Amino acid sequence: MAIRPGDLIIHKAAWLYYTHGLRQDEVARRLDISRASVAMYLRKARETGIVTISTSTQLFAADVLARKMEDAFGLDSVWVVQDNPAALESTSEIPIVAASVFLSLVSSGQKIGIAWGRTVYAIADAMSYADLQDVTVVQLCGNLGAPYSYRPDQCTMEIARRLNARGLNFYAPLVLSTESLARELREEPVIREQLAGVSDCDLALFSVGVVDDDAHVVKCGAMTAAEVHALRDEGAAGVIAGQMIDASGRLLDCGYNRRVISADFASLKSIRRRMMVVQESAKLEPLQAALAGDFATHLVLSADMARRLLAQARKTADTA
Repeated sequence: MAIRPGDLIIHKAAWLYYTHGLRQDEVARRLDISRASVAMYLRKARETGIVTISTSTQLFAADVLARKMEDAFGLDSVWVVQDNPAALESTSEIPIVAASVFLSLVSSGQKIGIAWGRTVYAIADAMSYADLQDVTVVQLCGNLGAPYSYRPDQCTMEIARRLNARGLNFYAPLVLSTESLARELREEPVIREQLAGVSDCDLALFSVGVVDDDAHVVKCGAMTAAEVHALRDEGAAGVIAGQMIDASGRLLDCGYNRRVISADFASLKSIRRRMMVVQESAKLEPLQAALAGDFATHLVLSADMARRLLAQARKTADTA
């Protein structure tokens, strides 16, 4: 149900007060209204049931840019976080919005697939606790030994903890030393079973990675910067669940991908709801590749990124 214009200020006040934990006087300053008005709006929010996850996220789904993104890229749902200098910075707001959206999509009895990265872990960190029943959270790609909080197993188990769910980690490294070893490991019964089970997921949560020195695969030690640059020269444009994709969103034909233990793209795309979250401005090219490859059905991003994507789409259409 769409938010009525007259209720918009009530939703904004409830979002800042209940989700961000701001005091009433801070909400008043943020919205440029009186504290008495804030108290009245919060009372109305409680009385009318506005204080819910599903209605608060409508603030970001009702944006005109969100509708344009859905139409331009064939997405089921888009949530756009505005770049408002007077409000919270969009990059810090995105994980909070994404966490609320994610919780609105999860139901008891579901199986959830989780990739890894700073964005996914930021979402987990912002996520409220939910007392769900019979939910399983599974890792979509192999693990990394680097001591970072956003490695695959950490992301999976933290989200499982927030959902009161069972977490299943991947018992294999992300990248093997040789292609033959990777092939053999994929045939091990426990690994084969985990990979085969990805398509049974009801929802996937992931981001898309960059192909440069700041790539997660470099930061976590899976690849060197020189190796990443070489793959970029071969056409790599983004990273999905540890795997390199080209500008069209196809799996890059390279030795690195053949050494990776991760969900194959056919299984990943068979998941009905695939929620992608992007917060860094440097991810325009990777996000374009991911959208071209039909990896996302649901998307959370900044208004600036949405405008840049739409501008590029119009430019491409004009030159076609």
